[in-house]
Amino acid sequence: MGETFIIMGHLRSLTIVIPAYNEEQRLPATLARIREWIETRPMDFVEILVVDDGSRDGTAEVVRRAAAGDPRIVLLQNPGNRGKGYAVRHGMQKAGGEWVLFTDADLSAPIEDLARLEEAVERESADGAIGSRALDRRLVLKHQSALRELSGRIFNLCMRCITGLPYRDTQCGFKLFRREVAQCVAARQQADGFGFDVEILYIARKHGYRILEVPVRWANVEGTKVSLLKGLGAFIDLLRVRWNDLRGLYR
Repeated sequence: MGETFIIMGHLRSLTIVIPAYNEEQRLPATLARIREWIETRPMDFVEILVVDDGSRDGTAEVVRRAAAGDPRIVLLQNPGNRGKGYAVRHGMQKAGGEWVLFTDADLSAPIEDLARLEEAVERESADGAIGSRALDRRLVLKHQSALRELSGRIFNLCMRCITGLPYRDTQCGFKLFRREVAQCVAARQQADGFGFDVEILYIARKHGYRILEVPVRWANVEGTKVSLLKGLGAFIDLLRVRWNDLRGLYR
């Protein structure tokens, strides 16, 4: 890890990827908050890539208006509604920063908690870090429903048994990678849906990258795009990850 890009716990070159589907209501506040945060940081390069995943509302127009006043904001558009995994992959492939953070459009994990990930990768000389709700549940400011939390724990147990990954929470939408890692996993990623989080971590480990799990603050925001049916599909994606590996798709 070159000290050119992390100095005293601060990233110097960063791409923020925000997958967005029908987010015209939440995006203005999210972009404003991220821009305010950027102004407090000394960085050589920063960009915000908002990936519109075939939204049917005014998401794209919200981003265009914001970009007109700030060239650091860039609109990317998927060819239709392809899924969160496709949107994140699209953003990672276009990233110009030496470090790539992807975060949810609702900022369930506050952008300020990027500092927790930064400090961890610097301290451990790691290739990336993922935010976790499971390592310190005292940091969960607003919980999901009891059913969703239970299904999340069952999913994690299955994930660890099937993939061998050590993480307690793969599904938190707050992940930081060196650009080399982001491009490696994006080039091999197969999943377009919500199972992509596990897949990219599996690919990263297969290629020898060290990704840490770090507790972050998190608050559930109503209006999730993850239906129960899509959540069940993520369980099937676990088996697809192992099958894709056996087929050599992650080499």
